[in-house]
Amino acid sequence: MTTEEPEVTTMSEKGQVVIPQSIRKELGIKPKTKFLVYGRGDTVIMKKLDLPNLKKEWDNIFKSMDKKQLRLSEKEIQEEAASARKARR
Repeated sequence: MTTEEPEVTTMSEKGQVVIPQSIRKELGIKPKTKFLVYGRGDTVIMKKLDLPNLKKEWDNIFKSMDKKQLRLSEKEIQEEAASARKARR
């Protein structure tokens, strides 16, 4: 289902805007959802920002390492992090 008719909302004194329920349901927007906000002229665009679940990704990495019986020391982790930071610069 796509919302085709525009909905009207009002900004509060604190700058808060309520996203209508029909749009929240359609886009799967829940509390704490992050948005990119663009403004130009008299137009404001909000884009839902899907951030990766880093804890889940790390858990998967560690599970994979455990299956392969791989172990990294704290020193090796720090060295890899420093190397990655240096490569980004």
